[in-house]
Amino acid sequence: MNYQKKLEILEKEVKNHIELVNKVFNLEFNTNLLKISDIIVNCIKKGNKILLCGNGGSSADCQHFAGEMINRFKKDREPLPFISLTTDTSVITSIGNDYSFEEIFSKQIKAIGRKDDILICFSTSGESKNVIKAANVAKKKRMLVISITGEVPNTLEEISDFVISVPSKETEKVQQIHLIIYHLLSLLIEKEF
Repeated sequence: MNYQKKLEILEKEVKNHIELVNKVFNLEFNTNLLKISDIIVNCIKKGNKILLCGNGGSSADCQHFAGEMINRFKKDREPLPFISLTTDTSVITSIGNDYSFEEIFSKQIKAIGRKDDILICFSTSGESKNVIKAANVAKKKRMLVISITGEVPNTLEEISDFVISVPSKETEKVQQIHLIIYHLLSLLIEKEF
């Protein structure tokens, strides 16, 4: 492939990304983001915690978001109680081996989730079976479920208390917007502590 063709591909991708950003970040979306950040802040101030789950790139998003909140985002402050359920390979592989991959998050929620905690689910499709099972277990434990997904409707959106959705089915574009979303949430949450 020649240089000019590669350049055209890049320009098209960047243009599509910018169009999606402009489509997503409108007044209604931003108002929803503010509401969700307030819900997370209130949960933490009441002494509860935030659990996060997702697969693949969404797993990395869980770890990244938790890292921003436990350590720091833009300022020094007390660590905030965010726990990524995607990081303990001994737990994940033992559950996957002894039971099934569908149980890797739900069993952890059964162990450490408490009433009024929050589960944040990352899923670009909103159809990941293990994330859906985690959300259902969280609901049974009377936890709030916040889902950050791709295009709706999807199964995860239907069972969540709050949803932040990106109107696209292209996984990499949804993930790019998810990064912006949890960085904005990090900024809003951190300002309250």
